[in-house]
Amino acid sequence: MRIGWLEMMSLLCACLVISCAGIGSAPELGDMGAGSEPAEGGIAEVPNPSASMAKKSGKSLAQIQRGHEVYMLKCGECHTYQLPQNLDVDEWEVAVPKMIKHAGLEPVDERAVLAYVVAVKMERGE
Repeated sequence: MRIGWLEMMSLLCACLVISCAGIGSAPELGDMGAGSEPAEGGIAEVPNPSASMAKKSGKSLAQIQRGHEVYMLKCGECHTYQLPQNLDVDEWEVAVPKMIKHAGLEPVDERAVLAYVVAVKMERGE
């Protein structure tokens, strides 16, 4: 049986539509859902960026949001999340450059992740 060009394209389109169909809507930037992560050290404990964080840290909200996004999407790929509030700023300043390089990310992402974790600590008065 020979499949024609039109049938092949229809099949390809159907596969693409099915592969892109998700359950529900995608989370908005800075509003990652908790999913099924455990409460201790899981996504549910990771603070979302806010205007207050940006103001207290002196960084832009956009940079803090980017740092949060990179943190959420990349840091958990290799290990459990280290919550921003659980490490001192100097510990983050040592660890983040190594992890960013290991993950193959750009220096701009390093600065954004550091801005985010420092903003979390400043928001909490640490």
